[in-house]
Amino acid sequence: MQWIERIDDTDWNELSALYRIAPLGEKSPEDLRTTFGNSRYVSLVYEHGRLVGAGRALADGVDCAYLCDIAVHPDYQGTGLGKAIVEHLRQRAAGHRKIILYANPGKEGFYRRLGFKRMNTAMAIFADEAGALAKGVVSAD
Repeated sequence: MQWIERIDDTDWNELSALYRIAPLGEKSPEDLRTTFGNSRYVSLVYEHGRLVGAGRALADGVDCAYLCDIAVHPDYQGTGLGKAIVEHLRQRAAGHRKIILYANPGKEGFYRRLGFKRMNTAMAIFADEAGALAKGVVSAD
């Protein structure tokens, strides 16, 4: 597998398709270009020229790093690739006082096994609050 830490040659349509089939929802090529471009750390994983995994981290260099958008092609799920992407980004963000990650409901156990702890104080505002409530991402209380 080839690990890429830059976005220069990224096929944004291919990345968008990966998020769709992972399945992590619809992320437009244009939005992905913006979010990955604004991320301090990027991991893109290819096998035989095909994008099979991706992830990124927003970070300020000292205090806080936020791992997000970890996606693995369905053919590679369960192979350890997702764990490797998280560990790679976590290693690159080492030295920050805290590394935070947002997990989809039902995936908490996976991240717990990688050393992440549930936060008691996390709060969020979503552009699609009704959708976040329906998916169980936030609670109404």
